[in-house]
Amino acid sequence: MEPTEVLPIVAIVSIVTVEFGGHALLRFITTDSGRLGAFRERFFRAGHAHAGVLLVLSLVYLLYLPRAGFPDGLEWLCGGILLAGVLAQSGGFFLHLAVGEEGRRSSGTLLTRTGALLLGGALVALAAGLVRAAGS
Repeated sequence: MEPTEVLPIVAIVSIVTVEFGGHALLRFITTDSGRLGAFRERFFRAGHAHAGVLLVLSLVYLLYLPRAGFPDGLEWLCGGILLAGVLAQSGGFFLHLAVGEEGRRSSGTLLTRTGALLLGGALVALAAGLVRAAGS
């Protein structure tokens, strides 16, 4: 199978997990009010929101990826880096919620920043491929 056939399936299935996370967040807020605390609730929301938005971005990215004219191996690499970036950036918020402290950096902060770099790299690679393909 082609990377642009497999990776969108991964992204769509991942969106289902984000929906479950939204349900869990709603339950925490409405029935277990105060259980998370303001700090943890803020990072739960941030992780959840980033995951949802970035997974939708990944679906758009994967629609444009074939237009870049990359070989399959490079498509797998770019798509994999993009999805790893989504997981790292949103996962970093959840990690910080678990191990972090208010106003301090943690391994979650590092993971979130690493995710941003991965996402940026994947986006720049796609943009470069699209520019190259348009000039051909």
